[in-house]
This record gives sequence, structure tokens and C-alpha cells, in this order.
Amino acid sequence: MEYIEKYFGRMNSPSGSSCLKGPCGDEMEFYLDIKDNKIIDIKYYTCGCDATKSCGAITAHLVKGKTLEESLCVSACEVKKNIPNLSQDHLHCSILAVSAFYRAVADYILKY
Repeated sequence: MEYIEKYFGRMNSPSGSSCLKGPCGDEMEFYLDIKDNKIIDIKYYTCGCDATKSCGAITAHLVKGKTLEESLCVSACEVKKNIPNLSQDHLHCSILAVSAFYRAVADYILKY
């Protein structure tokens, strides 16, 4: 999946960031660069399984370029729909990715 490489990594001095550990033990990090209420850059980082990486990448892809309000409409269900081969036992990965993203947005809102 091309998005895995495009959005994978960490960011120096992000506008907002988060780290969240899922029930399986995987951790998901998100880093946001926000200007004029719009997500202009986003990175995710995980040492988790391929499903976790895919969900992080799709979440980043779905929210980049959106306003904060628009980005908060992205759901775990929407992430799942963009990864058709995501198995039932990895559905929690989509929840982990979206939840970590929401926490990064909350981090930004609480700072500014």
C-alpha cells in the first residue's frame, strides 16, 4: 500500500501529537501540522502489525488536507471500508488508528 510509506514516520515540533496503546499491545502515534484550522501534514508511527500500519496510513490519507471539523467525521468504519481485506480479528486496528488521531487533534485543541 503506497500510503504506508508516504505518511509513516515521526515529526519534529508537531502542532498536535498522541500515542495510544491498543488491546493487542500495538502502539499508534500520530503527529499533526495544522495551519489555519487545516491539517497540512500528518505522520503516523507504529511498530505494530501490517493491519495496524495499514489503518494508520489510511487514517492519515483520509484526513490530510481537511479542516479539523471535517477530519473528526472520519470513523473506524470509513477506515475499514478503505481496507477491504481487513479481517474481523483486526477491526480493533481501525479503532486504534482513529482514536489515536482524535487524541492528536485534542492535543492541538488543548494547546491552542
